[in-house]
Amino acid sequence: MELKKKALFNEHGDIEVIKRRMINGNTTNLNDFNNMKYSWVSDWYRQAMNNFWIPEEINMNQDIKDYRLLKEAEKTAYDKILSFLIFLDSIQTANLPYIGEYVTANEVNLCLTIQAFHESIHSQSYGYMLDTICSPQERLGILYQWKDDEMLLSRNKFIGDLYNAFQENKDAFTLARVMVANYILEGIYFYSGFMFFYNLGRNGKMPGSVQEIRYINRDENTHLWLFRNILLELQKEVPDLFTEEKKEAYRAMIRQGVEEEIRWGKYVIGDEIDGLTSQMIHDYVKYLGNLRSQGIGLGVLFEGYEEEPASMEWVSKYSNANMIKTDFFEARSSAYAKSTALVDDL
Repeated sequence: MELKKKALFNEHGDIEVIKRRMINGNTTNLNDFNNMKYSWVSDWYRQAMNNFWIPEEINMNQDIKDYRLLKEAEKTAYDKILSFLIFLDSIQTANLPYIGEYVTANEVNLCLTIQAFHESIHSQSYGYMLDTICSPQERLGILYQWKDDEMLLSRNKFIGDLYNAFQENKDAFTLARVMVANYILEGIYFYSGFMFFYNLGRNGKMPGSVQEIRYINRDENTHLWLFRNILLELQKEVPDLFTEEKKEAYRAMIRQGVEEEIRWGKYVIGDEIDGLTSQMIHDYVKYLGNLRSQGIGLGVLFEGYEEEPASMEWVSKYSNANMIKTDFFEARSSAYAKSTALVDDL
């Protein structure tokens, strides 16, 4: 299916909201907050803007001590999972502008721009964590572990190759695949990676790292919500992108993402870390796969994993940056990182 790159300046663009489309529209690129086709954008925008936080405001003094006292398996997992998260946020920052070049709903492009800003804050946060707890040489080794760790390189390649495919083949189906890849990254990979840090937290370790991850997690909730809505709008506007054959391609991507994450979890965490087992990871990631697949209308992919595993219910508590629920699929946020921010129930 043809995909048209939008003009930066388009004097002949449509000004009628009813004509606005997610892709292949005729946009003027004018940002008008009073005329939005996609009503959910207004709530998303306010939530994302009010989520502002500064990584350096979080105290990492206890982490400096705890990092040196972590068990070998915990330190190895901390370094490798952090390296993976750093890669994910970095590639997100780089890829989002390319998606925006073909999104012709100006209000959605505003959201993509904010997301890219969030991802850069996350990279800053990871850098702050590393600068605080380890030496420059250790920091460099963690940043580029994928150069020497074949399993980590394989994790990076799954998403990286999907993103690269869009650079080589700019058609509508490839863009939809990139959006599903983004959804997998935000809704499965990040959630699974954050789980490890929350487990450290419930064991009384690395409290600064846990709080940094909580704020990052809250941002990623909004990003997940954004791409879920984009995909749902595309299903209505471009049904040809969601034929049964194409849906099966998206399902296959989610299945592979789940399998990759389970394999990675067994490799990096296994059964050597207090509070986690490879079976817990297996069950939780399959549950996440079902949650995300159902969220975009693709149904259950893994029978028997439709409910959150009882052994992982603690994750929701630790993922709450303000001790509230912030998952947009289950509850609305009512507080923000900055105490001076206006409370706004979406």
